[in-house]
This record gives sequence, C-alpha cells and structure tokens, in this order.
Amino acid sequence: MNKEHQGIGMTSQRARNRLVEQLQQMGVESELVLDVIKTTPRHIFVDEALASRAYDNTALPIGHNQTISQPYIVARMTEALLADGVPENVLEIGTGCGYQTMVLSRLVKQVYTIERIEALLFKARERFNDLRTRNISARHGDGNLGWQAKAPFDGIVVSAAPIGVPEKLLEQLAVNGRLIIPVGKSGGQELRLIKRTEMAYEEKILDTVSFVPMLEGVG
Repeated sequence: MNKEHQGIGMTSQRARNRLVEQLQQMGVESELVLDVIKTTPRHIFVDEALASRAYDNTALPIGHNQTISQPYIVARMTEALLADGVPENVLEIGTGCGYQTMVLSRLVKQVYTIERIEALLFKARERFNDLRTRNISARHGDGNLGWQAKAPFDGIVVSAAPIGVPEKLLEQLAVNGRLIIPVGKSGGQELRLIKRTEMAYEEKILDTVSFVPMLEGVG
C-alpha cells in the first residue's frame, strides 16, 4: 500500500481502527468484514476536501446527488451477504464512488457492478486501477435490469432504494443466493434480505435505512 493509501492524521490507520471499534459496538461481528473495513482506504473514494471525514461513521456526498454509504451500512450489508458462506460471484447495483465495490472485491472471487451515472463510473474505474484490483467488472447501465449475461449470481447487493424489488434481480439470483436490498420511499425504507430457495423466495427485514432512490435508465 503506498503512502496515499496509508493516509495520515485523520485518514491514518488509527482512524480506521477507531471506526472498526465503533462498528463492533454497533453489532457488526464478522472478523472478515471488519478486517476489510480496517484495511480499505475509504479516504481515496471521497473528494480530497472530505478526506478528513472519511473514517467518520457517516454517509458523505460524492456528487451527482449521490452519497458514499455510512460504513456501518456497508459492513451490515456485507455481513448479511456472507452469513451463509462467501459467495463466488456478486452483482452490485449502484457502483457510486466504488467503495462498497472494493470491500466486496476483497472478500469474493468476482464482482460485477453497474452504475447509471457515467461520470461516477469513470472515477470508480480509476480508483480500481489505482488499487490494482483485477476482479471487478464494471459497466454503465440500468441496475433495474441486472446483468443477464453474467447471471446467475450467488449474491446481489443494491446500493439504492427501489419502491419494490426489481423482478429482473430476483430472476438473476442463483438458488441459495442472497439479495441485500433497501426497499421503500424516502423516510420509510427497510433493508431486506431475500434468499432464493428451490421453490420460493424467503424474505427477512434487517434494518431501517435511508438510501437515495433507485432510478430507471442511465444518466
């Protein structure tokens, strides 16, 4: 890891350790997830002016009316995804700045990620290259449609909230796969875990959350 990735002061390893301690106190138990949060340089995924706040447990703006998710939510969603074992291939809807993507890439074999805002995707790809990540495939597209050519997926993580669960994502989930998705209108969203069995979809509410809305089309 180079000096920029290591960080100094408010972006140092000490700041990351404090964040991980906070996540543990909030109930995150997975050592795998906590270790990845501890060693992933979140400060390079936000604008330089906000770098001093990168290891605060809060969402931050990344432009285009989008945010980088609160670390607790990233950890909570990732932990839920891994609860039955580490999936081989994961689809992420909403690349954003690429932080959640990077966390996933350090835990699973292959990540496929879709972003509807081309400018955000361009920046995220630069960060993936900078960190020499080789197991992320990213494309510009409508996340509601999933990525049929790469389906089925052992896991799907959605970083924006639709009003209802997109049918295409359910169809592209492998049997025994897990879909982690916020659902609902602003002010009343639920984080849901949906597991596909041979015969049906089993659903569980994990938390109340606040995500940007999931839009159709590309921007």
